[in-house]
Amino acid sequence: MRRDINAQREWHATYRALAAPRPHHATELRRRLLLLSVRIHWHPWWSTPAGWSPAAWVELRRLTAGQRRTNAA
Repeated sequence: MRRDINAQREWHATYRALAAPRPHHATELRRRLLLLSVRIHWHPWWSTPAGWSPAAWVELRRLTAGQRRTNAA
């Protein structure tokens, strides 16, 4: 799941960069966001019994929320 955590953190950073007014390299940011979304969604861990539940997705978001708060401060 460690790769998922890193990819989720990158996803949030990319999303924030894309959400900025007039982002530089918007096309590359959109492509990166799509790539990370696919990487997170299709990671093999999500097809295991532990990763199958909605609680697993919530846990991934919880694990990366601290990083978002740190970056926002």
